[in-house]
Amino acid sequence: MADTSQNGSLYDEFILLGFPGFEGSQGVLSAPFLMVYLITLIANSAIVLVIIRDQNLHHPMYILICSLSLVDIIISSTVMPKILLSFLFHLKGISLTGCLAQMFFVHFWSSVESTLLLVMAIDRFVAICNPLRYSAVITSTVLIKLAGLALIRSGVAVSTVVILAAPLPFCKSNLIAHCYCDHMVLVRLACTDTTLNSIMGLVLAFGIIGFDSICVFLSYLRIVSTVLKVASAESRHKMFHTCGTHLLVISFCYLAALFSFLSYRVGQIPEDIRVLLSVMYLILPAMANPIIYGVRTKEIRERLLKMFGGKIIKSSVQAVSTVTR
Repeated sequence: MADTSQNGSLYDEFILLGFPGFEGSQGVLSAPFLMVYLITLIANSAIVLVIIRDQNLHHPMYILICSLSLVDIIISSTVMPKILLSFLFHLKGISLTGCLAQMFFVHFWSSVESTLLLVMAIDRFVAICNPLRYSAVITSTVLIKLAGLALIRSGVAVSTVVILAAPLPFCKSNLIAHCYCDHMVLVRLACTDTTLNSIMGLVLAFGIIGFDSICVFLSYLRIVSTVLKVASAESRHKMFHTCGTHLLVISFCYLAALFSFLSYRVGQIPEDIRVLLSVMYLILPAMANPIIYGVRTKEIRERLLKMFGGKIIKSSVQAVSTVTR
């Protein structure tokens, strides 16, 4: 739908094209996307359920893991249902209001996740580098304050970007070459100067994601330095294995996010590569995080096995009992 004015056609309805170059095979793409989404929902929900139900896991580290799982569920649910509806039923239309709302939630919760990863790195830093003060430094009060600051920081930054984008006259086209409403994808359709929007997008990228990523890597460098000095060979191997996995996931998340912000401003990057990485940085970490931070944590793994393993065994016994009657 479009309104006519002296500037031409002002669009308030848009079409999400999905993956450029794969228009004829997006139905096939729906299968892996649906599988990733279901795994994300099931795995993260299991982590949240286990931590909420077990009073012994109501400690800062597990609360952070639970929060990360909740945020991952929200991020995936912000983009995946629309992607699947688009792929399966060709429901590609979205209003300007819906587009701006999706843009806000995607960038807001992504920045909250960035802050969570930073707090988790600080938590491990204090636990390993200054263990005697851990209980005094990392408390429930501190976590609540950090959560409040994260929400305020993310809310102010992302709201500013969305508010600046909302009044733009979108008259170049109503075709969005993406699977969801990314900030610069929508802004590029405006037929006016968008320099301020571009600058604020960069401020959001480097002020939150850039700052958090630097702090995370510095924390892990200090952790590695400390462990190398005091730990045994076995402990060092375990630490490198754990920290290496964490850094791998975090690096992908941060680098893909920064690439998504910068790709519209630097060089001629193929559209399909740009869209693919923008989507992957939202959905892959959400699927991997419950494994990296949840299942690989001994206490959570044991409770998951006890909870779901016990139910499976009980169901099997009941089935056998029914058959033998």
